[in-house]
Amino acid sequence: MAPRTLRVGNGCGFWGDQPDAPVYLVERGDLDFLTLEYLAELTMSILAQQRQRDPQLGYATDFLEVLSRLCPLWQRYTKLRIITNAGGLNPLSCAERAREILGRHGLKKRVAIVRGDDLLPHLDDLLAAGHPLAHMDTGEPLTTVRPRVVSANVYLGAKPIVEALDQGADLVITGRVADASLTVAPAVWTFGWSWQDWDRLAAATIAGHLIECGAQVTGGLFTDWPLVPNLADVGYPIAELESDGAFRILKPRDSGGMVTIDTVREQLLYEVGDPAAYITPDVVADFTSVQLAPLEPDGVEVRHARGKPATETYKVSAAYRDGYFCSGQIVLTGRDAVEKARLCADMIRQRLRRAGAEPAQYYAEFLGAGDTVPGVWPRVSPYEIVLRITAWDSQRALLERFAREIAPLVTSGPPGVTGYATGRPPVREVFAYWPALLDKSAVKTEILYWDT
Repeated sequence: MAPRTLRVGNGCGFWGDQPDAPVYLVERGDLDFLTLEYLAELTMSILAQQRQRDPQLGYATDFLEVLSRLCPLWQRYTKLRIITNAGGLNPLSCAERAREILGRHGLKKRVAIVRGDDLLPHLDDLLAAGHPLAHMDTGEPLTTVRPRVVSANVYLGAKPIVEALDQGADLVITGRVADASLTVAPAVWTFGWSWQDWDRLAAATIAGHLIECGAQVTGGLFTDWPLVPNLADVGYPIAELESDGAFRILKPRDSGGMVTIDTVREQLLYEVGDPAAYITPDVVADFTSVQLAPLEPDGVEVRHARGKPATETYKVSAAYRDGYFCSGQIVLTGRDAVEKARLCADMIRQRLRRAGAEPAQYYAEFLGAGDTVPGVWPRVSPYEIVLRITAWDSQRALLERFAREIAPLVTSGPPGVTGYATGRPPVREVFAYWPALLDKSAVKTEILYWDT
């Protein structure tokens, strides 16, 4: 008989999130499942750069540190299972390192690796078979940038994760999987839902969406931030789901932050295009159907989710080489700081132009004068300004010359220049984003199992 409730906690909202959060969540959360969500479009580009340098990399290395810290707890909380997309572009290497860590701690666990999202090895075959992978905004076919593509991954859904759980997996490591699907999978597996039970799938999707960004639903990034207690110890979120699709958003006992109607509805609409049609690989969820009810002392109950059949396509996230950029900054102090900063920005550009090394794109920001939100707040004239200049070009050499023009302002620019002691800014390769759609029938998933 399936249990009546399921507790899924998410201890990571992105690669670089608070390192103690997963540990505290397991210690305080009484979880059935811990999810760790590491991937974003930017993350995939970073992973592509890593894999380019070392074929054994391409995964979220922070996960291994987290796993090491979780292992002693896993000895005590034996019912816990972990699902993560930390595998990124290289789930096999990630799983190999994870298996070594489990072995060192004497943990007997089954590790499952979900693959099939990585299209790069099959990209030319897909294009030849008539899948244009056209850019979702411009309509251009991928062939226009194909020689520069460094990664291409579909957003898989919950199905392969459920299959892995069916085979006894304690730790599931995936590549690119839709964020909410990390929560949908344990719900489907626990309650035995049908893949056509659209309303329940939508409920689990909404629950996954609410917790996928970590502390954002428990008080982080909250509009009324002065009301949030003890953000330093903010509790990361727990979705407590019921078999009928109702669920509650909670946080661990004795933790900071708060869960209210307002924190939940802010996160509900975060990064959402059409609230009535939130498209995932598993279901099209209608966020406008749900009803929220407060729970004391910290919690919100969510009911009446509605869903529609999933689409026949996966979304594809691709990255391609798109030149180089460099960004450097200095501080200008004293009277007329803004005018001094503008002069410095213009001096650099004139010197580059004189040397025949002006980059294709050149952007100066005067941080402190209102440039982070131009046109929103009134312009001000403070006594200190951070001048940040960013340049882009297809030629690396032009950016290397640009990087050499900031430090000379110390002695050849106006008075009041400081904040220059970090050295020349590095030149970095740019990986641009290419979104597309692909028929689900063209994607084959694979699951590997290792026992420790």
